[in-house]
Amino acid sequence: MGFGRQDDTGTLKGEIREVALPLCQAENIELVHIEYNPGEKEKMVRVYIDKPGGITMDDCAYVSRQLGDLIDIHIERIGSYRLEVSSPGPNRPLNTKEDFHRFTGEKIKIETYEVVEGQKKFTGILEKINDDSVIIAVDGKKVEIEDLMISKAMLAGQ
Repeated sequence: MGFGRQDDTGTLKGEIREVALPLCQAENIELVHIEYNPGEKEKMVRVYIDKPGGITMDDCAYVSRQLGDLIDIHIERIGSYRLEVSSPGPNRPLNTKEDFHRFTGEKIKIETYEVVEGQKKFTGILEKINDDSVIIAVDGKKVEIEDLMISKAMLAGQ
């Protein structure tokens, strides 16, 4: 993953991101995450959005209507699909360096590609973001994890 590394260029997920991002930016809504699942019976597109103060049902409905139309117009090869637009919830993924900065001081969960200090899963308080690593406090011990080692990061919820 690393800070902001979402290399889905040339994929349907990437095409959906290219259509969704300008819509969200125009509405001052953050595009948090996109999931695309081709499924066995139907294709599923899930889009997670956020904004300061939180997302409302009206925000989700508006983005869903607009984005559905944009996908239908710009991504013909997707065919039939189901679109869900929602808030990322209490376990919001952290995808970019800006996400990590925004949630400094919060409890987070990190999974790594390889073993770091004897483990691959960490839950702790996000203390510091460096150019190429994060430092979290886990049970009173500071652990530094290189951004390229992070396979998944999210808020730990309430």
